[in-house]
Amino acid sequence: MRTNQFLIKSISIFSFVLLVFTSCSSDDSTDSSDDGGDDEVLVTNVDASFFTTSDGSVTITTVPCTLSDGTSTDCYQIVTSSIPTDHTLGPWCPDNISDDASAGGIWLEDGLVYDVDGAFVENLATFYNDDNWLMYDGNGDIYITETEDDCINAANPNVSEAYENFCVECLPSYITDLTQTWLIPISPVLQNTGVFFATGPGGPANTAPSTRGIALNGIEFSAPAPVDNILGAYTLAPFDDAGGHINVNQGYHYHAATGFSTKIEQTDGHASLIGYALDGHGIYELEDSEGNSPTDLDTYRGHTDDTRGYHYHVDAAGNNNFINGLKGAYAI
Repeated sequence: MRTNQFLIKSISIFSFVLLVFTSCSSDDSTDSSDDGGDDEVLVTNVDASFFTTSDGSVTITTVPCTLSDGTSTDCYQIVTSSIPTDHTLGPWCPDNISDDASAGGIWLEDGLVYDVDGAFVENLATFYNDDNWLMYDGNGDIYITETEDDCINAANPNVSEAYENFCVECLPSYITDLTQTWLIPISPVLQNTGVFFATGPGGPANTAPSTRGIALNGIEFSAPAPVDNILGAYTLAPFDDAGGHINVNQGYHYHAATGFSTKIEQTDGHASLIGYALDGHGIYELEDSEGNSPTDLDTYRGHTDDTRGYHYHVDAAGNNNFINGLKGAYAI
């Protein structure tokens, strides 16, 4: 049985909401860009004060940068420890097929979110209609990676047979010295034509970065998890309830937005801000305060209003996706 202190599930106690009353009418927080139509589109500058910098897990400095459209401007350089401080991490894998949902994380499949409890692991053969799934022994104990080497080997795209039918669990202790650095333009620059990401929903492969954006706690909004590769090796790499898991090169990262990370509520009931895309445009939750989802999103999952300007809304958690592309220029 695992005793690592990071494997304690917290649904609500450690998540928190920052209530910030924002106004986007001041000259130093907004700008207008031509979006290829007759009307200018409002864009809103990145607000560095929204990030969780007070505990030192995220540091932000201003540096000169060049964007993908050739624009020379200033960017925020955001350095993160790769471990969030606004919610706990894990658990991911239950220990036994008798365990309830509190012992494991979640799995994303066909637009739905499933609890990875003991019963889920026990019934994987039925779930995927494949009798080769058998991730537990005669006592019902689930095969779980136990060391950093196991984590690395089981997460390899070419998993050896020795790690088939393992639940992959990479622990925070494996990434204590890892940092990640991101650049995002302080003043977003909209493009007449955006760019789709090479992986996930959207258009053909291209040179756009695979990372979608950065949560306000400094954690990466990652590209869709390579589910086909994971399942093809009869492994399972669950996400915790916050939608994240760990690999030793990428650190802790999100594949779904489930409401755990820091958010900035909007005074007009609009969906809360949860991060920024790599082009500097805000990323907001899917639903507003009344549970309504926007119906006018473009192909990148963005739209415009008079308060926030152009911004994105995340995809539903079960879709293993955040946004489909970048409408603005990004740092290169």
